[in-house]
Amino acid sequence: MRPKEVPVYVFAGFLESGKTTMIKELLGDPEFTEGEKTLLVVCEEGEEEYSEEFLRRSQTVQRVVESSEELTYGFLARTNKAERPDRVMIEYNGTWPLDHLLQMELPAGWGIAQIISPVNAQTFDLYIKNMRQMMVDQLSAADLILFNRCTEETPVTVYWRNMKMINRVAMLIFEKEGGDVIEVKGEDILPYDLNAPVIEIQDDDFGIWYVDAMENPARYEGKTVHFTGMAYREPNFPAGYFVPGRFAMTCCAEDMQFMGYLCKSKVAEKLKRDAWVDVTAVVHHEEMAAYGGKAPVLYAKRVASGHKPEKEYVYLY
Repeated sequence: MRPKEVPVYVFAGFLESGKTTMIKELLGDPEFTEGEKTLLVVCEEGEEEYSEEFLRRSQTVQRVVESSEELTYGFLARTNKAERPDRVMIEYNGTWPLDHLLQMELPAGWGIAQIISPVNAQTFDLYIKNMRQMMVDQLSAADLILFNRCTEETPVTVYWRNMKMINRVAMLIFEKEGGDVIEVKGEDILPYDLNAPVIEIQDDDFGIWYVDAMENPARYEGKTVHFTGMAYREPNFPAGYFVPGRFAMTCCAEDMQFMGYLCKSKVAEKLKRDAWVDVTAVVHHEEMAAYGGKAPVLYAKRVASGHKPEKEYVYLY
């Protein structure tokens, strides 16, 4: 007999990011709970708590975990056997590595359905500047990132662009006090003019262009772009191709990765590796063996010696 499927919802984020509020809203919604039993594993206790009355009314059993060492397969398996929940919600601790949970064996039938990362828009800048690695850890695996407590002064488009560089696939929602959602339209988030004869990609905007061209290839099909990048070429590249790109840092120097697109150019084989080049090229979305599928391919109009940017690396925030 197969064990029943138990969806696990993980709420990741720093203290006072809004995890408890979001969980309460979901558990208070009869259409979500459907009269079923919920196991709530709380790994971080903030100012807002779950009252006994609320837990009883929402048919929720709460278990508190004081340290990451207590959050083990054995603990979850014992709790599952004792409670037999229909769903599990884990209010995770923002200072614990998320991989501790994601790499853990789960009880039979359990499966992570969604990772949700609420973010307090009013404290986001402070945390990302001082706790970048922990913040990125919480956001990079999320399926949904919800910026709450937004105001008219919140730089929504800036946050949108940079979150997309940290996590390309997550759904992003920006919510004001009271629940009103701020709409962000696709082209509004771009710092360059898509309708210009030549789209000028500034040094600091390379990462934004790279991500957007991958996600929205139709925007760039047949258009000309101009940017500065570092020349990169491997022996297994097709003849006449190189990659002009940039090194990107997600959270620390150890997490560096090179990002760029194949570029067809008659000078490809002549370029010195790691030389900075000024590239003007037409973009097409094509299938290439090197990609293992379709992705942007650049057809160079001009490749010349370029300047080394003031900021050599692209920060994915």
